[in-house]
Amino acid sequence: MTLPLIGILRGVTPGEAVAVGEAVLAAGITRLEVPLNSPDPLDSIRRLVDALGDRAQVGAGTVLTVAQVRDVHAAGGRLIVSPNCRPAVIEETRRLAMASWPGVVTPSEAFDALDAGASGLKLFPAVQVGIAGMKAVRAVLPPGTLIYAVGGIGTDNFAAWRAAGVDGAGLGSAIYQPGQSAEQVGDQARTLIDAWQSAGGET
Repeated sequence: MTLPLIGILRGVTPGEAVAVGEAVLAAGITRLEVPLNSPDPLDSIRRLVDALGDRAQVGAGTVLTVAQVRDVHAAGGRLIVSPNCRPAVIEETRRLAMASWPGVVTPSEAFDALDAGASGLKLFPAVQVGIAGMKAVRAVLPPGTLIYAVGGIGTDNFAAWRAAGVDGAGLGSAIYQPGQSAEQVGDQARTLIDAWQSAGGET
């Protein structure tokens, strides 16, 4: 069973990417995102794909342009996550048969993203939109639309977000911060997964 969680490895370096990625994957999170504002992100993505590509979906976050989508694809990445909604970025991502998770806050952004072919919606920053805001947006979206909360969601509020209808989450500083060992990251990932499952998020 694939958990609806994305491990965000912001700041990871190529030299540690595989060990950290292995730790997150071993804990049970099978989607790994290397934000493009990390050191040498495309190198990290290549290394993760080479080592884990048959067991995990690896890709990039903070993807802002069509050119960046193509760069990630060339590096072997198959997951594109953005902080914003740019239809051209989504369309190119889908043309290349990659998963597309654009960032949205408003209903207009959400519908623009879906019209462009987004795989799901990244509610970002979730702490700004809040649970009430997410429920209001969810009410007007097509049935089956996937919403992942990113930014301000974690062990202390998984249950509230799940009860409100969120489908999954992207986990950043709670799962990895620069300088942490792979062992520490693995422990953090397991803690987050346990909390997610305890909150009723087994699927």
